[in-house]
Amino acid sequence: MHQAPTVPASDFSRNFGKYQDEAIKVGVINVTSHGRVVGAYLSAAELEHFERLKQREREVLKIGDLDDDTIAAIEAAEYGAAPK
Repeated sequence: MHQAPTVPASDFSRNFGKYQDEAIKVGVINVTSHGRVVGAYLSAAELEHFERLKQREREVLKIGDLDDDTIAAIEAAEYGAAPK
């Protein structure tokens, strides 16, 4: 994975349009203040990806709610092997 570009907050605010366009290309722009990251600007695609990940983080699956095929797939799974 590549390193996200980092820009000072003052530059980011003065040149928002430039960094908005750059975020579309690279995905994420880190914003710093006094040498430390204080936030980031995400492209729409990265924001959508982040929201999907956050949704999955909260997803709770109970074994009793799973269908037989899913349970069989879990039982047949091997550590480190790619899903079939």
